Amino acid sequence: MNEFELHPDVTDKSIMLLVTGMSCAACAGSVESLLSATHGVKEAKVNYGSGVVDLTYQATEISLTELKQTVQSIGYDLIIEDEDDKKQAAIEQAKALEYKSLLGRTILSLFFTMPIMIIAMGFPGLKNGNVIMLLLSLPVVFWSGRTFYSKALLQLKHRMVTMDTLVALSTSIAFLFSLTITLFPDLLAESGVENHVYYEAAAVIISFVLLGKLLEERARSNTSSAIRKLMRLQPDYVDVINDGDKISRTSIKAIVPGLKILVKPGEQIPIDGKVISGDSYVDESMITGEPMPAYKAQESKVFAGTINGQGSLRVIAETKGSETVLAKIIRTVQEAQGSMAGVQKLADKVAALFVPIVLGISALTFIAWMILGGDNNLTYALITSISVLVIACPCALGLATPTAIMVGMGRGAENHILIKDAQALETLSKVSCVAFDKTGTITQGKPEVVQVDWHIEDNSETPKYIAALCLLESASEHPLSEAITSHFMAKTADLRLSDFKSHPGRGVYGKIDEVEYYAGNRQFLSEQGISLAIKSHQHYNSEIFLAAGNRHVATIALADKVKTSAIHTIEELKRANYEVILLSGDNKSSTKAVSDTVGIKAYYAELLPGEKTSMITRLQKQGHTVAMVGDGINDSEALARADIGIAMGSGSDIAMEVAQLTLRSNDPYHVIRAIALSQQTTGTIKQNLFWAFVYNLIGIPIAAGVLYMISGFLLNPMIAAAAMALSSVSVVTNSLLLKRKPLRLKPVIIKNRNNSTMETYNFKTNINCGGCIAAVTPKLEAVPEINSWHVDTDNPDKILTVELEKDQPELVKQAVKEAGFTIERI
Repeated sequence: MNEFELHPDVTDKSIMLLVTGMSCAACAGSVESLLSATHGVKEAKVNYGSGVVDLTYQATEISLTELKQTVQSIGYDLIIEDEDDKKQAAIEQAKALEYKSLLGRTILSLFFTMPIMIIAMGFPGLKNGNVIMLLLSLPVVFWSGRTFYSKALLQLKHRMVTMDTLVALSTSIAFLFSLTITLFPDLLAESGVENHVYYEAAAVIISFVLLGKLLEERARSNTSSAIRKLMRLQPDYVDVINDGDKISRTSIKAIVPGLKILVKPGEQIPIDGKVISGDSYVDESMITGEPMPAYKAQESKVFAGTINGQGSLRVIAETKGSETVLAKIIRTVQEAQGSMAGVQKLADKVAALFVPIVLGISALTFIAWMILGGDNNLTYALITSISVLVIACPCALGLATPTAIMVGMGRGAENHILIKDAQALETLSKVSCVAFDKTGTITQGKPEVVQVDWHIEDNSETPKYIAALCLLESASEHPLSEAITSHFMAKTADLRLSDFKSHPGRGVYGKIDEVEYYAGNRQFLSEQGISLAIKSHQHYNSEIFLAAGNRHVATIALADKVKTSAIHTIEELKRANYEVILLSGDNKSSTKAVSDTVGIKAYYAELLPGEKTSMITRLQKQGHTVAMVGDGINDSEALARADIGIAMGSGSDIAMEVAQLTLRSNDPYHVIRAIALSQQTTGTIKQNLFWAFVYNLIGIPIAAGVLYMISGFLLNPMIAAAAMALSSVSVVTNSLLLKRKPLRLKPVIIKNRNNSTMETYNFKTNINCGGCIAAVTPKLEAVPEINSWHVDTDNPDKILTVELEKDQPELVKQAVKEAGFTIERI
């Protein structure tokens, strides 16, 4: 048995490649269908908006070269360069050549079409006018429009139809009919057919379709501006420090971990690494969103794309250029822009069926007019069937979703909001409840000194005690030590510390100038026989008590400060009718203090990771679409369980991996911006789809001639071509407006949630700690009738409050008793 038999999926490869030459959503559907049916391809998803195909294939069954040839067989092409830099260069080159060719063909087409229109409309009786129009239309049809015919023929071999089929059919019928009239003017006249040519229709259709595509390509290129801006953040060349401190200019592609790099003042930092010498302030706003430059010195982390300030830095590379935080951001945005929202899947299915249906409608239109058209039935049949083919081009329908997604994702990246895929963007707009973790999300994530109470009569002794406290704490390894020393910043060089002893988890002791000092918690000082002058500040996270000799001289209160923007974030969410809750593993007093500060009424403290997940589940049972915002490993389970997980930029790698959305900033107000962006993007998608469908619902009947019986109006094919081009451009333009809209949160609409038959019950229990709650949780979660529940362990009766369907409290009692606890209804 060989290696591949043991691991059958070992040869599966996933890759994203650019497809060139597509002109509509049906083209994308054709490429996707062909690739999906190709032997060796497991999955193929083509996004018309981004021009990208997401491929999963078996490398042992088919090569990329063979896949390229497969796509070429129906008139398109595939960029398959293996190396990232070559691939990007090939993509840019292919796009540039395609745009240049399109521009040239459009200009030539318009140049020859204008005189054709002037002759057809202004001088219909011009001598030899038909011959002149024939000669002028030849370069338009056979040069500018050649790709429509070549692709249509290639696709016909595979029994596929796309926009190219519609354009090729409509223009070739108009041209061949006109050519027959020109060469044999008496042939059809004898049959009673009006002796009228349609060279202008064929030329204008090709010109307007090309012009629409040109404008569309320009607009679509603007949607990728965020990617290009991010790519420009990383320089192409870096200064590498060689042996003997010699500096050599090296390509960023040659950088490997361990190389030493010189970053001069004002330069962009090229890689992720660590400072080995020098100090400077670095602007990291493009990565973190923080406006203030960060101070960097020896051992500080630096990131690619950030901008060095006034000092020189010597940095050792810790990653390759393709593995930096910036590179990962770029990949995330690229993948998200190429992803598909749920609403787009419906649009794509419609677009795939649309062209065959249109061909059928066009054929029926032709037959109907031939039967009912009277003396000029052939003329009317040609005009209407050609107009149907032209006006029904599904470009607008295919562009409706992907262009909005690309613009939305790009704007999110510019605002430090990274969304993994389009489905997450769509779901975020439906959120009705936002659950916040406390530490590091609502708060700064690190303790700070917030209050100092002195218990001395002579204030002149304060500096002495501050210096002694800082000297003690600087020798300690306790997490609070840094907060105290950085707050007071006292000079301790003249003091001598002796007999230092650390008591982990309780406090420190040492002699300074022959005076015994103690710094620690209440228990530590009590063990030394020192009585404290004040009671504890219940709402602070921690307190450090300082004693000199046997006298309590100071109480230092520390807390994890609330972020100022968190208050504004909660206020705005509540104003917009969102349900907001606070979930924390911290103690109840500090959680309540933070909750009161930011204005969150519903808070839950001392939660284990699984209990946070249970809270999310309960909210979902109530009918909420829940967004969970967190930053720690302990939040990862809840982030995964929520409808949308939002990870803070300063959080753990695991949290960011699990979450569908990452904020490259520590500012919780970006949650507001993310939801607002989602609302605007999904709103734009719905607008685009509405107008694309309405356009076709109205346009096709008019093109078929339904107004002729009422007003005698028949739609000219060249007007149909102009309308078709305008519809595509209008959809793209509407999507581009997303770039300029202010990110304002719209109020959430509260739907009827499934709690209409719910009633609240209170029980007295002996559930008195986090461990007890963890034990009873599975039993209560297993009761489907329970909507939500909460235990107040601060209450002497340990009150269990349950919301469940009426007249079924026995279910709660049974569940609690099975968990081994007592329960009595109040």
